[in-house]
Amino acid sequence: MFRSEKFCEAADECALAYAKLTRKGKRAIDMKSDMAFKTGECYRQTEHMSDAHDWYEKAILLNYQAKVPMVVFYNAEMLRNMGEYKKAIENYNAYKKLVPGDTKADVGIKSCEMTQEFKANKTKHVVSNEEKLNTDGFEMSPMFSDKKESLLMFSTTRAGGAGGGKDPRSCDNYMDLWTSQKDPKGNWSQPEVIKNPEINTEDNEGTVCFDGRSKVMFFTRCPNIKKQNLGCNIFMAELKGKEWGDTVRLNLKNHDSISVGHPCVTEDGKFLIFASDMPGGFGGRDLWYTTFEKKSGWAAPKNMGAEINTAGNELFPTLGKNGELFYSTDGMPGMGGLDIVKAAKVAGEENKWENPVNMGSPINSESNDYGLVEFNERRGYFTSERKGSAGKDLRPDIWSYELPPNLFDLKVIVAERGDKTKRIDLVTVNVVGSDGTSWSGETGKNGEIYWEKYPNGDRYIKENTSYKVSIGKAGYYENPKIEEFTTVGLNYDQNFIVEMNLLPRKPIRLPEVRYPLGKWTLLVDSTINSKDSLNFVYDLLTEYPGMVLELSSHTDSRGSDKANQLLSDNRAKECVKYLVTEKGIDPKRLVPVGKGEREPTTWKDENGQSVKLTEAYINQFKTTNPKKFELLHQLNRRTEGKVLRMDYNPAAAAAPVQTAPAATGTGAGSGSATTTGTPAKPETKTPAATPATGTATPKPTPAGTAKPTPAGTAKPTPAGTATPKPKPTPTPKPKPAGQQ
Repeated sequence: MFRSEKFCEAADECALAYAKLTRKGKRAIDMKSDMAFKTGECYRQTEHMSDAHDWYEKAILLNYQAKVPMVVFYNAEMLRNMGEYKKAIENYNAYKKLVPGDTKADVGIKSCEMTQEFKANKTKHVVSNEEKLNTDGFEMSPMFSDKKESLLMFSTTRAGGAGGGKDPRSCDNYMDLWTSQKDPKGNWSQPEVIKNPEINTEDNEGTVCFDGRSKVMFFTRCPNIKKQNLGCNIFMAELKGKEWGDTVRLNLKNHDSISVGHPCVTEDGKFLIFASDMPGGFGGRDLWYTTFEKKSGWAAPKNMGAEINTAGNELFPTLGKNGELFYSTDGMPGMGGLDIVKAAKVAGEENKWENPVNMGSPINSESNDYGLVEFNERRGYFTSERKGSAGKDLRPDIWSYELPPNLFDLKVIVAERGDKTKRIDLVTVNVVGSDGTSWSGETGKNGEIYWEKYPNGDRYIKENTSYKVSIGKAGYYENPKIEEFTTVGLNYDQNFIVEMNLLPRKPIRLPEVRYPLGKWTLLVDSTINSKDSLNFVYDLLTEYPGMVLELSSHTDSRGSDKANQLLSDNRAKECVKYLVTEKGIDPKRLVPVGKGEREPTTWKDENGQSVKLTEAYINQFKTTNPKKFELLHQLNRRTEGKVLRMDYNPAAAAAPVQTAPAATGTGAGSGSATTTGTPAKPETKTPAATPATGTATPKPTPAGTAKPTPAGTAKPTPAGTATPKPKPTPTPKPKPAGQQ
């Protein structure tokens, strides 16, 4: 019985023989321990893990491991499947001492350690027992048998099949192929046996697959003939109308005792993967493949290689929607027994896979898990022998899995440009999705708005969708920048936070820019880097590509009006020069204006009152509070920005107008440039011009100081307006001494 793998009947006979044998004499002990081991094997082969463990323990007590070390390994496997990890590791280590070169025990130890890790880091899959499909018998290896994937075919030992009596190997009814139809509401109908004698016979039939048209079926049939050790075979049948035609056995093996089964075929029906214990593998049962040629038929099988196979067993292959290879193995570290793994398709190569990865918990369990078939990328079915099965003794049931949608939400935060602490309320926020959805809302007092679910429970942010966010509010310049984010390719939950800003319609006080006393060179020393301060303007213009900005320089009230005007003119020009020559800003987007001391700033005094910092106000602190006196003067020394336009177009913009040098160098008329938005070119050295007849003679520049031409002395021509009238030709006049 045992040799012909009639394990159901052999279990009782071996147990009875064990009971009758005594422990007197070495021969009797050897025979008794052998019967204990064989009884354990019968229970292991029929999925009775606890009973198998008990009998292996009896064999070990009789020192059977000295003859057959595998009894210790099998005992460890049973303990691992039972969740007794500590005891399992002890037995794996005992086996390693008996067979130091065998790595199977290392895999088992690693699996014991990884099980807790898998449980602690479960995937998001939700698994459920398909109760309408299951009984207290075997239900396994589900597969869709139609193109609509609404008809499920699977193997089962339930009553009503074609085979009569009990299978002496499993102690159950013979296994047949049954189907169940899914109704429009997604419920499975009462399963029905396939009433076709070509398909279901008195033998065991199971583990089926179909080509892409669902016109060709491949399935496993395992014969059962007394006193013969026959392996399983793969059969093929074609659909003739609505019925399956005659079956044909595939000639894939060279000896009847070899088993081939668990077929898995590509859509074209020409590449067949299967499991077999034929010679030439890596150990146990391996995955093999064969190819079909119209003239020669099915080719000699080839092993799928070490990338897929191990020293253990590889079984139940299926193909995923994206070409992945799913199969089960007990030869890699996992949770227990057979674990489902997924191997990626090798890019650029047909019918080759690599890098199998364990599917983790909860798809895998401490028990056997196998036969996974995808319905789509998020849902599918598989077989499991875990707790919660409909049958007793952890028998195989059909389970379903579903990967819930990844959860996304969106928070938009709006603040003033340059100061994240100044949040803005009542900002209109618009969101547009690549799937055609769109919605809007307003920020609250904290400058934020949050979207998660619609009132009906649907989520705003969906999977595999890209989104664009824009904002706006009266009293602020339009932000041309549209923020984008996407959920395409994300396989995890994500909280999206988008931070945006708006620029108020008011003068922009720039970060501090300093100059040497009485000069306009940008100060860069250990105390300040004025160029870094101007990078604020560069960032602003980069963010707002349509912006034309007036840069105005202000001085304090000390010194003459004319000197301060000239100083502020050239300081404003120096700022523009840096942004143009060193940062690459288009000069047509900048208007330098010197304001001298004409526009003192305001500040809030110690009482919170706004005060204009006039010369008279500041001078009252000259002797009473010199520190405050200097501070207030410093506040007046500043550079500010004023937005002139937001519709700048470099293709349509007119070239800047060359400004004429001022006779006095005071920058008279510089304010007129603000009405056109067409800035003057940054100052460049040119040959000194001769003042026009009738104008005042310029004061000589102090020796050794080159006096630059003030910016903004001529009124630029607005874009698209008529060319200004030419001025009278100047009459030469002698240049004063010291003029350069």
